[in-house]
Amino acid sequence: MSLLSLVVALLLEQLRPLPYRRFVREPLQALADFLEARLNGGARQHGTLAWLIAVLVPALLAGLVFYALHALSPLLAWLWNVGVLYLTLGFRQFSHYFTDIQLALRMGDLPHARQLLGEWRGSPADDCKSDVNADENSHEIARAAISMALVASHRHVFGVLVCFVLLPGPSGAVLYRIADFLADYWGRSLGRHDGASLGAFGAFAARAFAVINWLPVRATAAGFAIVGNFEDAVYCWRTQADKESDAGIGIVLASGAGALGVRLVPSAAPNEVAEDIVEVGAGEDADADHMQSAVGLVWRALLLSLLLLLLLGFAGLAGA
Repeated sequence: MSLLSLVVALLLEQLRPLPYRRFVREPLQALADFLEARLNGGARQHGTLAWLIAVLVPALLAGLVFYALHALSPLLAWLWNVGVLYLTLGFRQFSHYFTDIQLALRMGDLPHARQLLGEWRGSPADDCKSDVNADENSHEIARAAISMALVASHRHVFGVLVCFVLLPGPSGAVLYRIADFLADYWGRSLGRHDGASLGAFGAFAARAFAVINWLPVRATAAGFAIVGNFEDAVYCWRTQADKESDAGIGIVLASGAGALGVRLVPSAAPNEVAEDIVEVGAGEDADADHMQSAVGLVWRALLLSLLLLLLLGFAGLAGA
């Protein structure tokens, strides 16, 4: 049931992408603002209580609905799985930016590529400095786009997939999606309309997601290594992951860069001047061709994940 649910949800998203902001981000933001307004007293325990309500309650409800529907009909339970996965996965919400940036770079339209990168980030692509030549600008845009795509593929595909498989029903997918959002919105104050830092109130959200994300980031990194350049991926993972302040992002970027044989910046949205940037990965400067390789890497890692699920399903049937 898990494999078929994932396949159908991914196909649905490819055929009819979900407006992520309208159906996922804005409802989660409204929930976060509601709880923050009523529970934020500036203390860590207030943030802990708000996180438990915002994350565990919906995750438990998703699991309970699944089992209730399964008691009525396995088909209804399966449909519930597909619906929840369709909401929590997000393959297509970032892929159109990546594709358009790649096309703009191939056509030599750097201003349009920078504009698209800025829209994807939600801020101007100011890391592409005007004092470097066109080729260097192209490399910086490409490596920023690849970095963002690798991180997004983890947080909107592989992380959800791992938690969906590990926890009963669709509860893992719900838990990961909401915890991921709150880690940014409360823990790092990213994407907030007021730009306010929540301090102690948001500390638990950031820490909780780091714990939840511990296994998924390593599963994603292992998948990249297996379907890419294994030796370079493992080497970069072991020696360069700590160059990123967020350990989870660092593992994904280092492994992905090594698997692709390309050098990337250790953050999805760097602000450093060019001479101060510390790179992860090994090999060549990123370009539009490496962007196409990154697409292949993500798809191969996804197919590997689905194959492993299929083998686990067969093993379960054989042992039954």
